[in-house]
Amino acid sequence: MTEDRNIWPELNWTAWQGTADTLHMLTQIVGKTRLALTPLQNHWWNVPLYVSACGLTTSPMPLPGGGLLEIEFDFLAHLLQFRLSTGETRSLPLRAQPVAAFFAEYERTLKSLAVEVMIWPMPVEVSAPIRFDLDETHASYDRDAVERFHRILMNCDTLFKRFSTNFLGKISPVHFFWGSFDLCVTRFSGRVAGGPPRPDKIQAEAYSHEVISCGFWPGNGGFGSAAFYCYAAPVPAGLGEKEIYPGAWNAAMGEFLLSYDEVRAAPDPGAAILAFLESTYSAAANAAKWDRAGLDRILDRI
Repeated sequence: MTEDRNIWPELNWTAWQGTADTLHMLTQIVGKTRLALTPLQNHWWNVPLYVSACGLTTSPMPLPGGGLLEIEFDFLAHLLQFRLSTGETRSLPLRAQPVAAFFAEYERTLKSLAVEVMIWPMPVEVSAPIRFDLDETHASYDRDAVERFHRILMNCDTLFKRFSTNFLGKISPVHFFWGSFDLCVTRFSGRVAGGPPRPDKIQAEAYSHEVISCGFWPGNGGFGSAAFYCYAAPVPAGLGEKEIYPGAWNAAMGEFLLSYDEVRAAPDPGAAILAFLESTYSAAANAAKWDRAGLDRILDRI
């Protein structure tokens, strides 16, 4: 498999952080709508967004009075699209404006569609959160950076789904968590997680069972730049001593990391990502003594 490196565009965190931080808030607003409208699924699988041909979508959400609503970030036309199962539609422009202004437009649009939903206006999983209706700080929108971000998400979505095919156990969809602003896929051993209780009900539900999770941060993950990651929860003893290739163990973060820039420089970026996913999963599964004979399925890579 030979990849064209041109399909893996540059994504410099310093250059696009303002846009990423603003977009993070917008995805939280839409994501909180999905949280409010959908019934709870295991590990909060009812709340993420999904990569689409145009951007990120909620997928269809049930409405209390009947019918469905789908909301999609269209990163090609730079619109937020609202679609009802009745055929009625609305759209909002994605542009440089404060989050507070976007939030006001968003609420008016839902009201015009007769959609009643209570959204807690406080962002989650960010330092120094600002209420959406008061946020005049986040106001950047670089269309080119957003389009490059979308191209990377589409590439990652394809590879993560390919990686998912050789696992027979419980596995999550490939989904975009708007709280942490990352795309990921998670495998489960089938065993209840041990160790001390999680600090809150969110984490308790997310990590109720042993997991190995792999994904992509577009720069916000604490690494200082875009990166692929893999972690195990609970962390098995000796995991940081396991050898992987490519990538390396990051002791400060307690997980394996592969920088996006290293991927772009590789002769075959897609193959490098798959090698990282496979080697980190093997390292974590072996360290945690997962039943690999019962969970793994070996398929030829095409």
